[in-house]
Amino acid sequence: MRTSTLGTQPTVAGSRRKSRAALLVGLGLLAPTLTACSGSGEAGHTGSHKSEFDLPLPDLHAVTFAGLGGISGWWLLLIGMLICIGGFTFGLVSYMKLKNLPVHQSMKDVSELIYETCKAYLLQQGKFLLLLFAFIGSVIFVYFGFLNTTGGWGRVVIVLLFAIIGMAGSYGIAWYGIRLNTFANSRTSFAALEGKPYNVYNIPMRSGMSVGMVLISTELILMLSIMMFLPADIATACFLGFAIGESLGASALRIAGGIFTKIADIGSDLMKIVFKIGEDDPRNPGTIADCTGDNAGDSVGPSADGFETYGVTGVALITFILLGVQADLQAHFLVWIFFIRAIMLIASALSYFGNSLWAKAKYADADEMEFETPLTSLVWITSIVSIVLTFLISSLMLSDVPGQPNLWWQLSLIISFGTLAGAIIPELVKVFTGVKAKHVEEVVKSAKEGGPSLDILSGLVAGNFSAYWLGIAIVGLMGGAYAVSTQISGDIMLAPGVFALGLVAFGFLGMGPVTIAVDSYGPVTDNAQSVYELSRIEAVPGIEDELKRDYAITPNFERAKYLLEMNDGAGNTFKATAKPVLIGTAAVGATTMVFSIIMGLTNGLQPELLSNLSLLHVPFLLGLITGGAIIYWFTGASMQAVTTGAFRAVEFIKANINLEDSEKASVADSRKVVEICTQYAQKGMFNIFLGIFFATLAFAFVEPYFFIGYLISIAIFGLYQAIFMANAGGAWDNAKKIVEVDLKAKGTELHDASIVGDTVGDPFKDTSSVALNPVIKFTTLFGMLAIELSLIIANPVINAILAVVFGLASMVMVWRSFYSMRIDQPMLTAADFAEVEA
Repeated sequence: MRTSTLGTQPTVAGSRRKSRAALLVGLGLLAPTLTACSGSGEAGHTGSHKSEFDLPLPDLHAVTFAGLGGISGWWLLLIGMLICIGGFTFGLVSYMKLKNLPVHQSMKDVSELIYETCKAYLLQQGKFLLLLFAFIGSVIFVYFGFLNTTGGWGRVVIVLLFAIIGMAGSYGIAWYGIRLNTFANSRTSFAALEGKPYNVYNIPMRSGMSVGMVLISTELILMLSIMMFLPADIATACFLGFAIGESLGASALRIAGGIFTKIADIGSDLMKIVFKIGEDDPRNPGTIADCTGDNAGDSVGPSADGFETYGVTGVALITFILLGVQADLQAHFLVWIFFIRAIMLIASALSYFGNSLWAKAKYADADEMEFETPLTSLVWITSIVSIVLTFLISSLMLSDVPGQPNLWWQLSLIISFGTLAGAIIPELVKVFTGVKAKHVEEVVKSAKEGGPSLDILSGLVAGNFSAYWLGIAIVGLMGGAYAVSTQISGDIMLAPGVFALGLVAFGFLGMGPVTIAVDSYGPVTDNAQSVYELSRIEAVPGIEDELKRDYAITPNFERAKYLLEMNDGAGNTFKATAKPVLIGTAAVGATTMVFSIIMGLTNGLQPELLSNLSLLHVPFLLGLITGGAIIYWFTGASMQAVTTGAFRAVEFIKANINLEDSEKASVADSRKVVEICTQYAQKGMFNIFLGIFFATLAFAFVEPYFFIGYLISIAIFGLYQAIFMANAGGAWDNAKKIVEVDLKAKGTELHDASIVGDTVGDPFKDTSSVALNPVIKFTTLFGMLAIELSLIIANPVINAILAVVFGLASMVMVWRSFYSMRIDQPMLTAADFAEVEA
């Protein structure tokens, strides 16, 4: 047995890495400081350019709604906040009920071990977030403290505070999700012992709804607090600071979590081929890390991502309204949007309860159940209820807009295109990733004759076809919204078509709690299988008598394992369906945010400045080309971190696994694998984040319209790259599930081929693709601040110097993302194989 050298590697390089990190932090702080020295607060307000950060909110008390009894906008939003508090309470009550569900101690011990490991990971990530915030915070500090000094140092402090609150919100929601899921996983495992499928479905569903309601309610409470209780002249800056902070938190947790989970997953899965052991074998030191990764990647990341997506989309619409809607209607539109958002909590809750009653009546005593059926019905019911309530509330709030008698149904219809997208896109995703999808069956059939090679090729086919069909669907829905917007009078707003696209993104998230719920369903079902195997409940002395005596259960162990595996397939499918919804929201929402930047750059769409947004303006064209380079680098860098980390994990597991003399891996070995995953996740994330951070600053200083082209480009390239990768990975994942569950072909060559395909798909679907969502939004949001820096300085020489400095810093991080992440071993030679043959 070989001895791994991994244990000494971090120690040797540790001090060197810390020195380089300190140098990079210094550069990140020094460059904005030099920027501050080059301009002044007065310079920032010369000319006719007005910063988005300086836009005041309208008086919410001044607007009243005749259709709702003449209530003022402020009091209506207070009702909305009470609805949000009710949604938050609903989530907490569900949390307590789930915690108190029956569970055997052997299963509870495993889930608590997973939670403790997750907690250690999250604490490490919290420290890491503070380091990354030093970079963002330094730019915010310089901009508001030295360049745009409106409001003085008080505004600097409060904007920084809300940036921290935004980051803490993403972090806190991620923590809540991981705690709840590690309750639900063991309770789901235990429920499977009854041999009935209903509770195996119901517990993950309740867990997901709790996360969804708490997430959306918390987001809305924070945003409504900014809107209602802060002075109007600093609220917009606080909104943007809040959004940048939550975007930073989501980006870090999504990228690092995606790297962590796939290192662990690949390291654990490959042991099934090497040693012919089962899924979640307790003797495998990678199994606990895999369970932790399920939560780090599929719970922490999506929770933070969903929190950020909801907030950033709202900020994009706020910015558009303040820039593009006539002044006397701004308060009207703001109140309408946020009250509709609160009403959507009611829509999700009503749909959930109605769907639960139907599912319980149909399946409570059933012996067989198609797990995807009630999940699908919930999505469609919520979509329909949301659309009905949108039209109803809009008719009461917008029917009295002067000279616009049709505006209420026009805007409701536009939002409905987005709400329908939230239901249609999951159905399209199932065509390419579902366990009964023809594309997935094609992967299995290809692997049967062609092994891993054809398995992989068929998965790539599924991903590419999905990018076409989902892309056409998204364009079709956006086109429908635009067609309706052409009927809206241009007198009340600039560019109604762009506002329509923002409302489509708003509609995507209209049933946010349900979207988050079906996404959170997956990690619970995945972990439930692992908890069952790791608990070794079948080997507990006297377990059958104990279960009959204490829980009134006559266990059927084989049936339980079958139900858990079947449910995991449904979880895989619905994890896959949520990804394109969030990705689509990022791309569509970014459009509205980019338009806000364009509004500022062109001084309200002045024709002579709009000509720069043309392919004849070469910097704009070059920006359109540049975005693709960043997207493809990001994909490679994130997958390289997974590859190197997985190599080290496999090396350690192979050297230390004990299949002969132990019943389960030692805690020390399991923790070591978790340590490897964490180390490479953070190292990879550091390189990637700083590469994006410095690139955003560099491109903003190159030329404003170059930067606009760049932002549009990363949204488009990112959308299609993410859809392709997410659905290719989903097809490989469920092809393996078919081989294991339907064909019962574990341990065969077909199974080995499907495992290889699945391990290729792991970083496709759960690392690179999903992380593109927060990357697009972070770049666009932080880009608003970056472009303001360049416009305030307005000195071509200084801007050019800063573009070069930041550009070189970004290139260093791009270089590091491969060369500092390489597998640290000498290249193989022919002699290595000659020794093996001898």
